[in-house]
Amino acid sequence: MPHPRLCVFSCLLLLLPGHQAFLPNFWSQILTMSWSSHTHQYMTEQALLNVTLATLGAMDRDIAGKGSCRDSGRLTASPPLQDRLGREFWHAVGEVVRANAAMDFLSATRSDPVYHFDSEHVEEAAAMLREFWVQTLFSVQAKKYQGARQSLGQLLHSLQDFYSHSNWVEMGQRSLYLHLLHPEEPSIPVASEDTPTCTDCYTSSCRNNILSQLTEGQHTPLLTTGYFSTQPKKPPGKCSHGGILDSSRHHGAQGGINKDSTSPFFSPHHYLHEEAAQLATAATRAVLLDLREAVGASSFLRLFSVGQQPALVFVMDTTGSMFEEITAARLRALSIIRARAKDQQQPSTFILVPFHDPGVGPVYETDNPEQFMRHMESLLALGGGDEPEMCFSAVLLALTHSPPLSEVFVFTDASPKDAHLYDAVEALMREKQCKVSFLLTEDLSSVGWRREIRRVRQALSPERFSLYYKLSSVSGGLTIATTNSDIQKVSAIVQDNISAGKVTLLHVDSDSVSTSSHSFHVDRAVKSVMVHLAGVLKSSILTSPTGRTQSLLEQRRPLAHLEMSHGLYRISLLPPIEQGTWRLHAESDGHITIQAIGDSSVDFLYYFAVLANGTHPGLARVQGTPVAGVPTFLVLSIIGLSPDDKASISHVTLVGSRGESLLVVPLNSSSSSSSSSEELVGRIDSMPREPFSLRLSGRDGRGNRLERVSTEMIQPTHVQIQVLSIPLLIPGETAMVRFDLWNHGPARQFTLTAEDDHGFLLQKGPHRLSAGEGGRVRGEVLLKTPNASEAGEGVTLTLSARALDTADSNYAVVRLSVVVQDHDATPPTCLAIHVEASCTADCSRGRWTSSLRVVDRGRAGLAALQVSEGRGNLSIFQEGGQSEGGDNNDLVEPRVGHGQTKLDVPAGLRGRALKVSYTSSCCFPQAELLVWDRAENMKRCHLSASQQGAIMESTSAVWRTEITLFVMLLSILWPILM
Repeated sequence: MPHPRLCVFSCLLLLLPGHQAFLPNFWSQILTMSWSSHTHQYMTEQALLNVTLATLGAMDRDIAGKGSCRDSGRLTASPPLQDRLGREFWHAVGEVVRANAAMDFLSATRSDPVYHFDSEHVEEAAAMLREFWVQTLFSVQAKKYQGARQSLGQLLHSLQDFYSHSNWVEMGQRSLYLHLLHPEEPSIPVASEDTPTCTDCYTSSCRNNILSQLTEGQHTPLLTTGYFSTQPKKPPGKCSHGGILDSSRHHGAQGGINKDSTSPFFSPHHYLHEEAAQLATAATRAVLLDLREAVGASSFLRLFSVGQQPALVFVMDTTGSMFEEITAARLRALSIIRARAKDQQQPSTFILVPFHDPGVGPVYETDNPEQFMRHMESLLALGGGDEPEMCFSAVLLALTHSPPLSEVFVFTDASPKDAHLYDAVEALMREKQCKVSFLLTEDLSSVGWRREIRRVRQALSPERFSLYYKLSSVSGGLTIATTNSDIQKVSAIVQDNISAGKVTLLHVDSDSVSTSSHSFHVDRAVKSVMVHLAGVLKSSILTSPTGRTQSLLEQRRPLAHLEMSHGLYRISLLPPIEQGTWRLHAESDGHITIQAIGDSSVDFLYYFAVLANGTHPGLARVQGTPVAGVPTFLVLSIIGLSPDDKASISHVTLVGSRGESLLVVPLNSSSSSSSSSEELVGRIDSMPREPFSLRLSGRDGRGNRLERVSTEMIQPTHVQIQVLSIPLLIPGETAMVRFDLWNHGPARQFTLTAEDDHGFLLQKGPHRLSAGEGGRVRGEVLLKTPNASEAGEGVTLTLSARALDTADSNYAVVRLSVVVQDHDATPPTCLAIHVEASCTADCSRGRWTSSLRVVDRGRAGLAALQVSEGRGNLSIFQEGGQSEGGDNNDLVEPRVGHGQTKLDVPAGLRGRALKVSYTSSCCFPQAELLVWDRAENMKRCHLSASQQGAIMESTSAVWRTEITLFVMLLSILWPILM
């Protein structure tokens, strides 16, 4: 039964205007008080879980020789298979789910009917589906798995929307519409623009409002989908999407047909929601099965990181002074490979990025341990020796190629020559939630020419390694200053950290000489514990939960075994390990980092989100780091808890950099019906300004304390980067990524830097941007794709913004895919944006203007426009895009045509969305616009002087005001409700 406060909360939320898709995620169920509704999140998670488990089971049967690889349908997860999924699997599923939900939140997609099968754009939407399929397939084949998960999530969103937004279910169909992804399959024609499809409906439940005589020619049934809001304008007699969010529902035909939820307030065909959701889930599952068939079971499982061990990632300085470090890394890799050969628990992938000055790379990546060892053995320390080196360039490459949640180990004795890349490195590290650890060597006992090199380095600033310490602290890694003679022992942290099932129990940093006490909790799910102390200790005392103590530097027992080397102390708790709170008292000389890790399957994943109050209510994931001082939601997934363990997770503590508690955030169940993992949500009324990590707290099924720590330091900020467009990269052509920089502080200037891993950027920057108080500024970066680029190649673009007057900074990471241009059979699309008219009885005195958005959905790009019927003037602008603040169309040398003049689209605008304005005398109230792409596909766009668009625009503005009032009300009532 729902919590009573949530019921009150949900009733208030019924005042909020709604959405135009299946509900995006769990939070939307609360917003619509439709607890049994199937969300995009639930359908996607369940299909991924079932197909993945079926694939694992089939592979097991093949190995055992007990049966064929046959999918057994909807499957209940057996414990052995479920246990093999791992934290990396749920992180990969989360990427697909969030890419799916983002279609309802991102400004570039949320109002575009082609992405949601709205407004009878069925063929255009089907072409988009096929484009997403090709992107996904090529990305998997190129082993660009994060890009594949992004395009797969986008594909699934649109595909799922078809079954809710069309009349497919109302036709009595109980099978999938195969033509959507398979053009060779039979198709059903879409109702023409002048064909009425619905009758008026004046109640919240619209039954039988779709015209029964949707026939054409020989009584062929016709497809239709509902129109939403004002873009494009709904022709008379067409069906609306419907629900209290849709302003078009008031215009004939009144009512609507969407089946997004079980709530009649949001879905006029709510009574068909279950049927639509079943078909959408079946379609999702069919796509996953097709993908598995296309790429093979092994690659399919690799796409979702099923049972993957952490990657072994080395960044190696190869200058002449690094002989001992290279040897240590080689021996440590060999030790890991040999130790795991018997249980087949080798790292999922091996990555090595060498660097010196000025050379960086090439990246060596393999999943074969023998090949990796042969490559390590060929690595030589040659030349160089000068200070500094190109370290951050190499770390950036390593992060680009590493799977999410990896740990990167950097071996060097030099400071970074490319310190300007720090922001890009930190951005990619945060986006992938990777840790970066530095193993630094400074050995002054060497003889010969090395002594001279070290003597030179002694004279350099002692702060030259400060960025290494900063990056490792932010990421939750370690920076260890050791010697050549001890590097082999120090490299043991590699072996300690890359085992599967490692969880963090404690991570704190101290920047000065200090005496401090820290605690960590060991529960019954933790099997072993290792404590790392990086720095110089004067004394350290370990205390067990029962009060037993051990002076670590003086005693060898009874609690722990200490292995000490220069710069690192490795403390292994001896079995049997007491459950409860352990305390560590440490007196240090200088900077020290304390990290406690354990073996456990119980862990958590998280992200920050904000309430989306536009046309798609839900929680939208924050791009970059959260904004200080604003209400923000924390969404967590608890991984590895047994269904039989009645654990209760109560709260999360925001922990400062020195281990102090900043804020306690209570957690509530998300009410998600997903059986995958427990999902919790908490609200932070005002995001703190100080950096913090997260400590999750609760009780296990026996009432004992349960605690986990996420070690990366979150740094709230007052600046945001919002990416507006993610174009495809076509060999030989230029693509533009548009973004908004939002300033949540006083008026000031920022530097914007762009970096990509392929060198496609035409200008990296830094660029200087000025933003007013609480304002935004629009920017763009251009990439030129070389002719030789291959399909499926993934490009990672990192945008970093930093204020000139404060430490405020933020980032955005964009993944772009290369597509090879082939025959383009997809025509352009044109969507009516706004109509203004001043027509009177004397038509010669009045004029009307229709504004449209024109874009080519195929790969060819726009070629030309022409008015075929009408005598008005046509103007072409570059579209600035839709942002949170509304329309902002930038004028770029408008091209104007009179009458029926054909206008060619300039080369620089062919791949972009254009704003087209048509102005005519009221004596000619109708017009037809022809739009061609460069593959000679043509689209006919009908224009009219009708005032309907303007009326609907006003209605839209009214409900946007209602949304703002609602959000203010919610912020006041939240503490009472929760």
